[in-house]
Amino acid sequence: MNGRVSFIGAGPGAADLITMRGANRIAEADIVVWAASLVEEQCVRDHARADAEIVDSSQLTHDDVVETYRRAARDGLAVARVHSGDPSLWGAVQEQYDSAEQLGLETEIVPGVAAFSAAAAVAGRELTVPEVAQSVVLTRLEGGKTPMPEGERIREFAKHGTTMAIFLSAARTGQLVTELTAGGYPPDTPVIVAYKTTWPDELTLHTTLDELAAVVKEHKLWRHTLFLVGPGLCAGGTRSHLYHAGHFHTYRKADPQARRELRAQRGAARAAE
Repeated sequence: MNGRVSFIGAGPGAADLITMRGANRIAEADIVVWAASLVEEQCVRDHARADAEIVDSSQLTHDDVVETYRRAARDGLAVARVHSGDPSLWGAVQEQYDSAEQLGLETEIVPGVAAFSAAAAVAGRELTVPEVAQSVVLTRLEGGKTPMPEGERIREFAKHGTTMAIFLSAARTGQLVTELTAGGYPPDTPVIVAYKTTWPDELTLHTTLDELAAVVKEHKLWRHTLFLVGPGLCAGGTRSHLYHAGHFHTYRKADPQARRELRAQRGAARAAE
């Protein structure tokens, strides 16, 4: 008798930002395992069955959680393992997924809204601004509990000068500022500080790199805090060509005159480089 474990991204905090699939898997589950410190209780209570077993994982070890999966495999139970944000980012999901598969359980990962995209939404910013930033680096400061691979240093990523979303680093903001500056970001680089984004007590602050450490200290931020960094956070950039009248694709023909103007603009831009 096979059971099932669904690893569910609950989103950044707000109970209504979980996906429909994630909510359905919680509703189907015999056991719901969730971290009370990271996921709003309403997200679980709104969807779980009245007779479901609710397990708070914040006090459990990996082995404790695997024991629940072992019971699910033995008794043919459905488990909803609820993670904050998206399970693919710092969710410690791979070791659990592998353990569940080894036990012969059906396994699936249900993606969720990542905290960095929620922070950008709350701030009203696009992270990939044309001709300013077309890449987003997701990372964390080295030197924490989890070792960083060689070459994945903040100052090296900062050399790209694009948008960065930096997680798990608020406790060492001074060191973070030093690394970002060493990588080439100027002191007036825009920074968005996002604390508990979409939770009832969320806080979103706009500052600059040279003021970041003071802002974090003033508001006593530590856990549940991420930073968005880069010039694109205050730049209007240029108009996207996607909806330009001179751009064509499978479903739309280009206007001939607008097409000639767009080509002229591109030629001028290349000549200026």
